[in-house]
Parts: sequence; structure tokens; C-alpha cells
Amino acid sequence: MSFFSTSNILVHIPLGAGGYDLSWIEAIGTLFGLLCIWYASKEKIINYLFGLINVTLFAVIFFQIQLYASLLLQLFFFVANIYGWYAWSRQTQDHQAELKIRWLSLPKALMWGAICILGIALMTFNIDRVFASLTQISVTAMQALGLGVQMPELQPDAFPFWDSTMMVLSIAAMILMTRKYVENWLLWVVIDVISVAIFAYQGVYAMALEYVILTLIALNGSWLWIRAATRNHSRPLSSVA
Repeated sequence: MSFFSTSNILVHIPLGAGGYDLSWIEAIGTLFGLLCIWYASKEKIINYLFGLINVTLFAVIFFQIQLYASLLLQLFFFVANIYGWYAWSRQTQDHQAELKIRWLSLPKALMWGAICILGIALMTFNIDRVFASLTQISVTAMQALGLGVQMPELQPDAFPFWDSTMMVLSIAAMILMTRKYVENWLLWVVIDVISVAIFAYQGVYAMALEYVILTLIALNGSWLWIRAATRNHSRPLSSVA
């Protein structure tokens, strides 16, 4: 089981203050995450298999470093990957994919915009309470399963607005991806750019570099899906989806 330990270091990356110790589980989890995003940009259903492996490995990481709220969020992404796999697999009677890549209609775009703005605002002022509640739920559930975990000491969020923005937009982007809306990639670009800036500011340059790669993949996904939506006769902010 040593492979699953965050103490099992693959390589020390000499970037930033003191460098960064990349564990085997984080490296493999990150690789599957990159494969997930890459194949999603190509509209390949296999992306969800890689996504399931990615969120499972990261859930194990969050368990070990006692980020139980983030662990609970991986459960949402796990379920979303299963739903996405199902939704993308559905076919019409002539064996064509039932879901087509398309833009959100204007009413749906306005609805999603309002939901994201409201969600970010609420989370920004309540992120510490929300994560404390999620952590407590996770700890209670794990204790009920017989795991000897205790409530960790929680620190105030250093970037409440930006962390709230990334959390809310990540949830929205994942849902939009399962429904093949182009806007999911535009959200991932925003999320990845924010991540690059935050990790670089904190001096964690290895993680910043990873998100630079994710940004490039998301930009490529945006371009590919915009072209696909055009072929499917879908236009941005039209009256119908």
C-alpha cells in the first residue's frame, strides 16, 4: 500500500522555495487528470474512465492530508463522471450520439451566469463555514465506517474569493461538460488561469506549471468544441440550445 502514500516520493522538483516533492500517487493522479481533459477535448467517452481514476486517487490524497472537505467534493466529481459517461453513451435510433456539442441558449447562459455569480458571492463570505461543515460531515461518515479519524484543525482560507470562484466554476464546468456545452471549456480556462496565478504567488511553481499545461489543453478544447458546435449549426447566445 506504500504506492498510495503521499510520503512515497517519485521525484523532488527543484522549483520554488525548497522545491516540491511529487509523490507517486499525485503524479499518477495528475497524469490521469491530464488524459481525462485531453480526451474530453476530443469528445472521447474514455475521458470519464480517466476522470474516475483521477478523482479516486485525489480523494486518497485528500484523506491522507486531512482535507476532508475536498475529499467530499471528489465524491461529487465521481458521480458527475459516471453521469457524464452515461449521458455521452446514449445514442439515437440511427446509432448517433444523442448529445451534440453546442452552445448554451441565451436564457440558459443567463441562468448559469446568475447561478455562478450568486454561488461565488455566497461562498466568498461563507467558505470557512462551508468547508468546516463539509469536513464535519466527512469525519462523521468516516467514523461511522470505523475509520479512526478526528476533526482536523482548520485554518481560515487565504484566498476566499478566488477559492470560491474556482470551486463554483469547477462544479458548473463539470456539469456543462456532461451535457456537451462549449461553455464548459471557457470556464476551465478561467479556472486554470486563476490556479496558475495562485500557485505562482505561493511559490509552488511545479503546480503552476501543471496548470499552465491544463490551460493550454482547455484552450485547445475550446477551439475544437467551437468548431464542432459550428458544424452542428449551434451559435452562441441563440434563442435555442
